[in-house]
Amino acid sequence: MSLLFTDFASWQAHCEATGEALFQPVLAYEIEQKGRAEADIWPGLQRAYDVMRDAVQTGLTQNMVSRSGMVNNGARKIAASPVTVLSPEFKQLVTRALGAKEVNSCMGRVVAAPTAGASGILPGVLVTLQEQHQLDDRKILEGLLVAAGIALIIEQNASLAGAVGGCQAETGSAAAMGSGAIVYCLGGSVDEVFAAVAITIQCMLGLVCDPVAGLVEVPCVVRNASAAAIAFSSAQIAIAGVDPVIPVDQCVAALGEVGQSMETRYKETALGGLANTTRGREIERMVLVQDVQILPDEEAG
Repeated sequence: MSLLFTDFASWQAHCEATGEALFQPVLAYEIEQKGRAEADIWPGLQRAYDVMRDAVQTGLTQNMVSRSGMVNNGARKIAASPVTVLSPEFKQLVTRALGAKEVNSCMGRVVAAPTAGASGILPGVLVTLQEQHQLDDRKILEGLLVAAGIALIIEQNASLAGAVGGCQAETGSAAAMGSGAIVYCLGGSVDEVFAAVAITIQCMLGLVCDPVAGLVEVPCVVRNASAAAIAFSSAQIAIAGVDPVIPVDQCVAALGEVGQSMETRYKETALGGLANTTRGREIERMVLVQDVQILPDEEAG
């Protein structure tokens, strides 16, 4: 499979040489990979964004209780909370990202962007961005392509998987995708888009993957909400012209280096961190007992 670009510097150089917007070479890559015409790519992107919007709506309106019981309508509780810590817009962002991820934890339909464990971040970010700035769907779909290009480069040079690089590789990458998309959609320069990615990675660097009972629920759901917040803050910092100091490609290299050096127990194995707390082990035993009880009786069959 041919690659888009090996790094952000090459992507930027290509756009500067051709005059193309950031999304255009990613669109060309999609056309090549799928062997379809451009007219077929946009409807696919629209379907993906529609699923994201549906997940946000589902998470905020339907009963979201996971089989383990660890996920229990968190987004709806936040939305209805009489005590308000955040601004209305910030609160919406958090509830949307959390709610969309709860849909995944409750076996609902989501877009794994870039993974199911991080599937609440882009929906929360993009739906909130669109509403705040009255953007049309076409601009959001271009942002999705930019986000996809960001993910492709991170995957080539580091990882998108918690089992390889920890949670920094999953929610961190998704937040980077979201922050870059925000800056692009608001008319930021290529330098500002990539600065947003760099700043986001700097904020998420070192986050371990320690799912309680091996389920992508705790702390995954709340991390989707916090990662969406980091995506917004990083985008604001970058579009204001703040220099991330460390270039984006070097930030990605650091992401890969940290992931490689991270101990195995912090890479989605449920052997360390929150999964290894007393309460985490109690939950693990309860979940395992539940699974045994619901297994079909083979002899009775």
